[in-house]
Amino acid sequence: MTGSFSLPEQHPPSEPGPKRGRKPAPISETAGVTHRAWLEPVRSTLFASGLTLNDLVDRSGYSKTRISELLRGNGYYPAWEITFSVVRALGLPVQPTRRLWTAAAREAHKEPNWIHHCIQQVLLEPEAQPIAHQGFTEAMRAPYAEYARAFLLTDHRARWVVSETFDILWLCWTDAANSPDIRRYAWRLLRSRVMARVDRHRDGHPDLRAAAFSASGAQNTDPETGFTGLSDLINLFDAIARLPHREMDVTVLRYLCGMNPDTIPDILGLTPAIAHAIDHHARAALESMLHRS
Repeated sequence: MTGSFSLPEQHPPSEPGPKRGRKPAPISETAGVTHRAWLEPVRSTLFASGLTLNDLVDRSGYSKTRISELLRGNGYYPAWEITFSVVRALGLPVQPTRRLWTAAAREAHKEPNWIHHCIQQVLLEPEAQPIAHQGFTEAMRAPYAEYARAFLLTDHRARWVVSETFDILWLCWTDAANSPDIRRYAWRLLRSRVMARVDRHRDGHPDLRAAAFSASGAQNTDPETGFTGLSDLINLFDAIARLPHREMDVTVLRYLCGMNPDTIPDILGLTPAIAHAIDHHARAALESMLHRS
């Protein structure tokens, strides 16, 4: 390296940034997928806030042991009263948290009467959904549902996962709004929720055989050619599932969901040029994999 060397410019010391609290112990392996949907944002918010466990005890009115169990997802599924107290202490929106908490309570096999009783113990004040969040969810609900349906097959499951995604996005709205691209932030969130529930092969990649059966039933009614068509579809869907994440997403949206390629960059938070390049690489990779099979 050539050229003269000089000392870096000196700047006055900056104000210290916000102190971060100590990360809670890891979430228990017994916590379900839906339980983690609200627990992970709560833990992240606590860590970023700089509050300690003792601070949370003082603000919520519950013991350190009970709050520690809640933050770890350990032991019995927490009642809504203590969950609400922690959420309110952290300044998180309550309405989406309650919906996520309710779904996770069902996942934990809690009786409907127990869930109803817990909810009735807490009187909620009116809470406005951020206008930007509302506009974003209205714009993305349909394409998100199409993507989720490609993996989860039924309209009910797809709509439920999309609603869960939007509730988590509301909890994390400040982080999302401050991210480099809110569309990309939200898409990664949706993708994580879908992939947490998709069936998988032993090697870990998504199992899209059921989707291939569904597509075969919709496209081919000839019993003499149906078997060959189904075999080809299974190979194609299996190859799609083995693509890298972004290539798989573009492929699913364009070719399985039938979306206009001009709309895909906006859904994924990509530039048109990058989306086009990803599509090109994905098609080349699929041709290579199918040629080898």
